[in-house]
Amino acid sequence: MRGVRVVVAPDSFGGTLSARAAAGAIAEGWLRAVPDARIDRLPLADGGTGFVDVLQERLGGALHEPQVTGPFGDPVTAPWLQVGTTAYVESAAACGLHHVPRERRTPDVAGRVTTRGVGELLRAARAAGCTEAVIGLGGSATTDGGAGMLAALGAAPLDASGAELPPGGADLGRCVRLSGTPDVGMTLVAAADVDNPLLGPHGAAAVFGPQKGADEGAVAALDAALAVWADVLAEATGRDVRDEPAAGAAGGLGAALLALGARRESGAGLVRRLLGLDEALDAVAAEGGLAITGEGSFDWQSLRGKLITAVAGAAAERGVPCVVLAGQVSVGRREAAAAGVDAAYSASEHAGGIEASMADPAGTLAALAEHVARRWGSS
Repeated sequence: MRGVRVVVAPDSFGGTLSARAAAGAIAEGWLRAVPDARIDRLPLADGGTGFVDVLQERLGGALHEPQVTGPFGDPVTAPWLQVGTTAYVESAAACGLHHVPRERRTPDVAGRVTTRGVGELLRAARAAGCTEAVIGLGGSATTDGGAGMLAALGAAPLDASGAELPPGGADLGRCVRLSGTPDVGMTLVAAADVDNPLLGPHGAAAVFGPQKGADEGAVAALDAALAVWADVLAEATGRDVRDEPAAGAAGGLGAALLALGARRESGAGLVRRLLGLDEALDAVAAEGGLAITGEGSFDWQSLRGKLITAVAGAAAERGVPCVVLAGQVSVGRREAAAAGVDAAYSASEHAGGIEASMADPAGTLAALAEHVARRWGSS
């Protein structure tokens, strides 16, 4: 028996492990069980947290690290990557949930945080000579429909008296128009990790609001405010995007980008193409190998266009088995199989509980990989 060739292509694990760290932990554990395994590490991202990090590792380019307005209005450092005349912008770097401590994720805060820093990153990219900006969506703390981003681009939301509205999505129900025409000056690509519309039971507020602190009342209020905002966007840009896939991404930031004419591309698909996932899987398929992917929580959202779906689909096209290692697993076997996943394993279950797994995320993931390798690691 000899070790099979393995491509290890995980996303980041929430706020605990970067994609690069997760790939390293999986490889370490796998090699403990199968020392002669040939492992290709390919950390990935689907537009959310880690988007810029994984792209820079493979593409190179110039990393810029400006200070921009964070979700609370305070400055945060938000890296973006320049490769030629293309800017890769990670929206979560400016307005990500990791900027909001868990104890501050309240209904009031959920309606007050802003995407203004994303607009400032786009201005910086344009000033650096970029003609195209690829914006990774996902992992945001915001539900402002991209209003903050537009304000930074010269098109602030105004109320009936002509006064600029406060930051956040809570007051967008009072918006009647924008203060001007957004000044972008670049071709835009919205790299989305989900396909949710802006409004309704599958929209930005209902699906993602609770993890940002919104309770039932706040979700209803934000959804109603975003409905008014959608009318304002349509009037200002001539594009009614409320029902378009990914309009609800990053708390409705997707809607603002689509209204500006952004082309939507799967974040996972874009990274798959730029980082050479298909070529890596071709090599694994030629040797009868295995694909491993993973993320913090393998749940129903994972099946809506996120990275695991892209990796599993690409592996299935080549007849390569795909195994998921995740912090938690709530997808049933039938649903997983339909997405091309042959097996899914939970780090928290293997460790005996969430608290135990969170005490040493890298060590727990490595231990799970060692366990799984004894089942899947030899040919």
